[in-house]
Amino acid sequence: MHDRRADRGPDVLTRPDVAIVGAGPVGLAIAWRCASRGLRVTVYDPAPGSGASHVAAGMLSPVAEAYFGEQELTGLLAESAARWPRFAADLAEASGADVGYRADGTLVVGLTADDLAEARRLWSYQQGLGLPITPLRPSELRDREPALAPRVRGGAVAPGDHQVDPRRLVAALRAAAERAGAVLRPSRVGALSELDARVTVVAAGCGAAALTGLPVRPVKGQVLRLRAPGRGAADFRHVIRGYADGESIYLVPRDSGEVVVGATVEERADTEVTAGGVLRLLRAAVDLVPGLAEYDLVEATAGLRPGTPDNAPLIGPLPGRPGVLVATGHHRHGIVLTPVTADLVTELIVTGEPDPLLAPFTPDRFGKEPRWN
Repeated sequence: MHDRRADRGPDVLTRPDVAIVGAGPVGLAIAWRCASRGLRVTVYDPAPGSGASHVAAGMLSPVAEAYFGEQELTGLLAESAARWPRFAADLAEASGADVGYRADGTLVVGLTADDLAEARRLWSYQQGLGLPITPLRPSELRDREPALAPRVRGGAVAPGDHQVDPRRLVAALRAAAERAGAVLRPSRVGALSELDARVTVVAAGCGAAALTGLPVRPVKGQVLRLRAPGRGAADFRHVIRGYADGESIYLVPRDSGEVVVGATVEERADTEVTAGGVLRLLRAAVDLVPGLAEYDLVEATAGLRPGTPDNAPLIGPLPGRPGVLVATGHHRHGIVLTPVTADLVTELIVTGEPDPLLAPFTPDRFGKEPRWN
């Protein structure tokens, strides 16, 4: 078969169809999907998987993460979460690796009467949106998770809120992308003008601000990792999200016996772990699950979430820059939104037609044309 690319000159044989800046879950998933469609893909990142995903807990929580005034974002979360089972299965087949996908569900709990009242306000809102969350009495909670503290006043179950291990996810996506033909280059991109490709995708997390001029800001989160004594299984199987004396907390058990505890939300750009942050997280965690006091503390880290003014992602064409797409600003939702972001961006690259799902999340929604590099 005649290769029409040869008629267009020798550069076409080496010039990628798609250049992707950023090798976190979103960038790698786009690379995998595009390469699987036969596109030539190059991914640029000096340290793949070292950003927010390295710290992330991996909760897939379209229900528990549904907040007041974010209906369009909630719809996107629900759509992406529905794609996760197929996405995880496809990825396992393509990479030969398990990503730690678990469908045990999530319990949302309140330690005190005030905590429970705050939680109930949110459950009422979520139920009003038709989301699957069911209140439980304290005895019903402890039937499901005996490790919960007797002081817990009540809670609810969100059976469709699942989890995945982000570190294993990144490794699997990298393997799948490379098996599909994508090339990873361990280099930093200082300006978009350095890249030569038919389409450039900026999936650089907080680094997207400097490259695109878009309003992406760092939001610091401190996270702890504990391990069950004797490297056994954790004392609970559900993800537990809760309020403990006004402190918001989540506990994510892994098959390995690891428990991820997080996370602070700080409007600052450093990645230092502070004594105060560790104290707050451990105190709230042990208040909800007292047995965690006997676990080993194996890691304390901090990462930077890419936040936007409305907490929603930026997905679509970069205003004023033909051939450049953006896939960033996912804030707390980068892991759950990975499948839908990869699908939408890949279809846009392949067909040139934007999916209607993209409309609320395009980078031009803030009105001012960005200054890009």
